[in-house]
Amino acid sequence: MNIIDILRAAIGNTFRSKLRTALTIVAIFIGASTLTLTSAIGTGVSGYLDVQLASVGAPDVLSIAKTAPAAAGLGDGPAPWEEATVTANGAAATETAGSTAVLSPDDLHAIGETGGLTAVNPVVSVSPAYIGYEQRGKHEIVVGANSEMTRADLAAGSQLSVDDADHSILLPASYLQNLGFRSAKSAIGETVVIGATDYTGTMHEVTATVRGVQNLTLLGVGVRLSRALTETLAEVQSTGQPATAGTGYFLATARFDPQSTPEQVDAIQADLAEQGYTAQTVADQIGVFQTILAGIIGVLNAFALIALIAAGVGIVNTLLMSVQERTREIGLMKAMGMSGRRIFTLFSMEAIVIGFLGSILGAFAAIVTGTIGSAVLAETFLADLQGLQVMQFAPLSVTAIILLVMFIAFLAGTLPARRASRQNPIDALRYE
Repeated sequence: MNIIDILRAAIGNTFRSKLRTALTIVAIFIGASTLTLTSAIGTGVSGYLDVQLASVGAPDVLSIAKTAPAAAGLGDGPAPWEEATVTANGAAATETAGSTAVLSPDDLHAIGETGGLTAVNPVVSVSPAYIGYEQRGKHEIVVGANSEMTRADLAAGSQLSVDDADHSILLPASYLQNLGFRSAKSAIGETVVIGATDYTGTMHEVTATVRGVQNLTLLGVGVRLSRALTETLAEVQSTGQPATAGTGYFLATARFDPQSTPEQVDAIQADLAEQGYTAQTVADQIGVFQTILAGIIGVLNAFALIALIAAGVGIVNTLLMSVQERTREIGLMKAMGMSGRRIFTLFSMEAIVIGFLGSILGAFAAIVTGTIGSAVLAETFLADLQGLQVMQFAPLSVTAIILLVMFIAFLAGTLPARRASRQNPIDALRYE
């Protein structure tokens, strides 16, 4: 009996008890489909994050903030209060040493002296009240945080530059309809009005020219302002501010040589850390999302593996009952000269066939439902995130999952197969 004959016999024997085998395949189906879907989600979202990093992430910029003091233990009580003279630009009240740490002019000077950095600029925080265009009314405006860390994914127009001396603005594509623009191209070169209140609450208006329109990305949410426009709005916000209030910044950006190696960037970050500053690249910030995603996918995969283990128990039960029902048949095969190794192979092959059927059906169902679901999400809830495909089914990953399930099925079938191979032919023939 060669391997082809054994495979044929295994396929035929698998469906002797159709209901029992079908239920076992269903259990494997559930685990395999879940594992395929979670793997596809991990591939799709991780791929999107990588694309975002490559397309809009600025590779030569560090985001720098003061390292927050270590939190006190639960039983240590509150730390002593100390008054601080530095406030973040735009803040309405004096910060304290125990609250949000801000960067002072001295901090910016110290950062600038750090080896490997070519330029340091504070990130000025502005909070305009509204944006308006012609007679279309006024609408709320959200300014993107730390936009110097990224490049805009443009739908039309051109990028802002750190050297811009005019009041320029990049609008998100989602703003166009409300402001009354027909298309992204029609907005380029138009003048909008931005309203901002000063320290006393008086409203001021500043005009700006639309330089470009940007697509929504994970790294670029909100309006982008040129540095000159940001400084003008910051001056408006600080008008009427008491002379005793200091000036500080929550964040600063620092540029380094784009040709720097990862080791050199790590050295710069370590140097800044010794001085009490936390420095991150866009890749570091994306890494946080990827770590969280990996943790979530890992938990989902664990549930899928639990389902597969339960299915493995079902395979053990199915084949043990099959061995018991076919005891006389096993005895006859041995009496006719079939070796215990071939009997072991026969029953192991039956387990593998069950695993293959469950995994291939589960993977196919996952691919169909996942592809449809991903397309629906891309056209509805996630339509603003250009290029995001929630689920991507990589052929290698799907193949690996099928092989993994078949291996689990093989392991589950070893106990029944071993019992069948060790049957005594005389006792087996006498079995009633």
